[in-house]
Amino acid sequence: MWGRKPKPDAPAKDAGTPAPPPSPLKEAMHQARVEAAERTSVVVDLRDAEVARLELLNEALDPLFAEIPAEVDLFDRGISRGETPRLWIDAVTHVAMGRDKRGYRFLHDSRSGRQVLAESHEIADIVQAVTTYVARRLVERQHALAEDPELAARIAPKAAARYRRRRGWRIFGALVLGFLIGVVTLIVLALAMASRS
Repeated sequence: MWGRKPKPDAPAKDAGTPAPPPSPLKEAMHQARVEAAERTSVVVDLRDAEVARLELLNEALDPLFAEIPAEVDLFDRGISRGETPRLWIDAVTHVAMGRDKRGYRFLHDSRSGRQVLAESHEIADIVQAVTTYVARRLVERQHALAEDPELAARIAPKAAARYRRRRGWRIFGALVLGFLIGVVTLIVLALAMASRS
């Protein structure tokens, strides 16, 4: 009732006749699909293993980040689960797995390129490297605040005022430059018209 009706010109299959063997191309395509599925499964398993290793390192870093004062907002630790999983320490440093997917690489992105701060198969070594990095960042912050104790209180308003001043001068400079270019263009056109007459 709900099934499809057989086409009238199609010959009815005999129960005793064996089905024709699949073509070599169909067999090869089937094998290629199976291999692709296995590769995808392996890639997903490797990525899951990388994320699991980074989570272990993240847990090992919990005591370190528990000691950082609450008012210090230099660090933003978290795991990104993209094509290359990473454990971010702050906006410019992260830990990624090495090419062998067993070793940790502590990396720092700077203007001069990416630098490897530490590389090891041991979590304790990477924890020590991250601890050293965090300590240096905290000392840099303390020095900046010691030079100018009111820096933390006024940095945002001061930076905003400086930005507004610069923007105002840039707009004024663009207007003056546009006016001068217009005047020079008119003079050149007037001289060109006078020389043709």
